[in-house]
Amino acid sequence: MEKTNRRVSVLIPAYNEEGNVTLVIDKVARAFEARGLDGEVVFVDDGSTDGTSHEAAACVARYPFVKVVSHRRNLGLTEAIKTGFRHVSGDIIVLLPGDLESDPEEDIPKLLDKLAEGYDVVAGWRQGRHDRKIVASRIYNFVSRLLFDVQAHDMNWIKALRREVIEGLYLRSDWHRFILMIAAAQGYKIGEVPTNYYPRRQGKSKYGLGRIPVSFLDVLVVKFLLTFSRKPMIFFGALGSTLILAASGIGVYLLHQWFTRVRQLRPVFTFGVTLALAGLIIFLVGFLAELVVDQHERIDELERIIKDLARDRERL
Repeated sequence: MEKTNRRVSVLIPAYNEEGNVTLVIDKVARAFEARGLDGEVVFVDDGSTDGTSHEAAACVARYPFVKVVSHRRNLGLTEAIKTGFRHVSGDIIVLLPGDLESDPEEDIPKLLDKLAEGYDVVAGWRQGRHDRKIVASRIYNFVSRLLFDVQAHDMNWIKALRREVIEGLYLRSDWHRFILMIAAAQGYKIGEVPTNYYPRRQGKSKYGLGRIPVSFLDVLVVKFLLTFSRKPMIFFGALGSTLILAASGIGVYLLHQWFTRVRQLRPVFTFGVTLALAGLIIFLVGFLAELVVDQHERIDELERIIKDLARDRERL
């Protein structure tokens, strides 16, 4: 088993968590002390309107390893996580909520121990959860396991990630839910560890049942992008070919009807032409998508070269 003696960054995004901030950071500090960890806390205040920022500033005065980054307005959890990723300096990043539904003293050691077994990403699996969103959460996780073949029970909970994972992680709006799926699609090894769930002590949840339909739509979008983003012609070409093939079949049928003197089929002819044009247009969209992907890959290669040059300079 790999020893966890690398620098650990605990990333805590928060919005209006007054009353929880001090407690959660105190618990992280005790976890660091108990394990003798070289660590930091990156606390991202996502435009809070209560006393969250003042409470976080007081923690900075008490703990030299705490860093606070603030958004001027609320941008959402994904943007808060992206901001935190830009400011962490650790080799291992632990992503925790600021509401104490997870206990850092218990969960940081669990995540790190599991990560040390050779995993690249480790997710917590909530035990003892009984809130009103649990049924929707189970359905969402079940569908996600089927679509992405990621054998984890709780996709949208606490996580520990190696730094190389976040360096290649692209997140859009509300895509924090899909970190496991994206990492798995990139070939990283995913692990899971049971963790206790605790009801919120202060404040209220920022996520209601109204977000569930959006989440399921996002699942389909992410599945599509992970499957076809590198080879879009597979999707567009298959769909375009199907439409053109169907139009060809209609054409053969119309020719047969013509030679048998049945000629009052103008709606069928119009439908066949429409299918053929739609198939051709979708084919052309596929070619355009391939050009976009080619340019994107060239940019990715340039970014890799720049990062390699930066690392070489640091070594010198």
